[in-house]
Amino acid sequence: MAYDATKMKDWQISEAAEANMPTPDEWREKLGLEKDELIPFGRTPRLDFIKIIERLKDKPDGKYIEVTAITPTPLGEGKSTTSMGLLEGMGKRGLNVGGCLRQPSGGPTMNIKGTAAGGGNALLIPMTEFSMGLTGDINDIMNAHNLAMVALTSRMQHERNYNDEQLQRLTRMPRLNIDPTRVEMGWIMDFCAQSLRDITIGHGGRMDGFLMQSKFGIAVSSELMAMLSIVRDLADLRERMDNITLAFDKSGKEVTTGDLEVGGAMTAWMRNTINPTLLCTVEYQPCMVHAGPFANIAVGQSSIIADRIGLKMFDYHVTESGFAADIGFEKFWNVKCRLSGLKPHVSVLTSTIRAMKMHGGGPKVVAGIPLPEEYTKENLGLLEKGLANMVHHIGVIRESGINPVVCVNCFHTDTKDEIAMVRKAAEEAGARCAVSTHWADGGDGALELADVVKEACEEKNEFRFLYPMEMKLRERVDKIARVVYGADGVSWTPDAEAKAKSLEGDSKYDDFATMMVKTHLSLTHDPALKGVPKGWTLPIRDVLIYSGAKFLCPCAGTISLMPGTSSDPAFRKVDVDTKTGKVTGLF
Repeated sequence: MAYDATKMKDWQISEAAEANMPTPDEWREKLGLEKDELIPFGRTPRLDFIKIIERLKDKPDGKYIEVTAITPTPLGEGKSTTSMGLLEGMGKRGLNVGGCLRQPSGGPTMNIKGTAAGGGNALLIPMTEFSMGLTGDINDIMNAHNLAMVALTSRMQHERNYNDEQLQRLTRMPRLNIDPTRVEMGWIMDFCAQSLRDITIGHGGRMDGFLMQSKFGIAVSSELMAMLSIVRDLADLRERMDNITLAFDKSGKEVTTGDLEVGGAMTAWMRNTINPTLLCTVEYQPCMVHAGPFANIAVGQSSIIADRIGLKMFDYHVTESGFAADIGFEKFWNVKCRLSGLKPHVSVLTSTIRAMKMHGGGPKVVAGIPLPEEYTKENLGLLEKGLANMVHHIGVIRESGINPVVCVNCFHTDTKDEIAMVRKAAEEAGARCAVSTHWADGGDGALELADVVKEACEEKNEFRFLYPMEMKLRERVDKIARVVYGADGVSWTPDAEAKAKSLEGDSKYDDFATMMVKTHLSLTHDPALKGVPKGWTLPIRDVLIYSGAKFLCPCAGTISLMPGTSSDPAFRKVDVDTKTGKVTGLF
């Protein structure tokens, strides 16, 4: 039964659907799990990854389906909604299907964007738990990350306060000679707190820390979240945990978590994070939640761990990549699939007529402000001009050898002629196309999408990476810029180029993945440039080193690891019903 999404808010739909959610015992039976493979946690149990993957290790994998999008408006174009709708549509067809989404950050949930649970009748439930901490993975990551900073800053204080003999006697560690001007890591919290971007710590006396500049990032931008996304198992996580670069010493040598002997304790904080959490759609198809968002500054993928067990448990497994195909899909393609060894069967390109009108020159779209009428009334001229953005992303997916399916995520304001124009352009560009009304109609509205995706899964593809691992960093960046973004080339600041040359000359970094950092609101580095800009060059200003995740992150444009809270944040609408204890006001 579909709820009336035009009259009910998402949290109300979630609350109504939660009444019939499967119990843990029902999930065990439905998913064919052994009793000890489901870890109780209220209505959101965890799946025991180690036990499930061991039992099913010889079972053939199911079909691997990735969901991405065209360049979005600031409102987002519904990748999570499309993922939920696809699960519901395939479920309506009687298929054994499941999926995985990323856990939302408390920052966007309490700011402008709201939760990332989908919407309407294509919604992940229970929505409150999903939106507000779930089973604690982000908290565990915050504790592990901040413990590394505690280890570093306390060590700096002790090295300042004691001579070599005292230091060795008291700490049983050699002097590390940490350079206070070259501390790479900062602190994290899971809110958008612009006042913490640039701070000074250690005020007070000699026992109150080390006086120096420091910083906060949002929790999901942590290297530990990136590591959770790409590790294959707990052993892989533990091995990487000792390799995180926290700072440099006064001779320029890296100071790592291993040097501070803190990697074991950090892994202990994160030991439970390797187990995905089990939720479901409002039509009760299973969907795991694992890892976090922020594909413009991190990997932005649901985890390899979840995909590994999803492909064993389900005949069709749906996974979501963050933001548009130039960012999320590119990292799925060239980083996640390379590290996992998994080969996708199809990529679904979420597209909206609203976004294409914006790319065609429509008025600025601003979150929290009503859309101009160009977006709510038929305007074939704007739409036709904006189709190029969708076509470009189709080309990116085809470059990987994957079969693309364009999903027209329909709004009630879209007209038949507008939909027909999008379908024609998608098919002419070499993609299958399906129109879906999952937000309004749930699985019944996603049957065409389910059928087209299933058909595409049966077609053989020639999956291939964009570049070989032997290719040097600057060559990789140039190829990504030209092929994926449509740039004419790349320009490097002198400092960034010197850093890149140094990294290329050190064999230690030969197997590090290239993790591009740029805005998600444009194919370029400039969020104001819409459509498919021509005649531009991608500027690289820095290369970040994530030595635990084994990422080199070239930075294009200005990206902050700590977003800011807006003047009209979502937390103003969130409250608790004091009679029932239920949270209200979540998007």
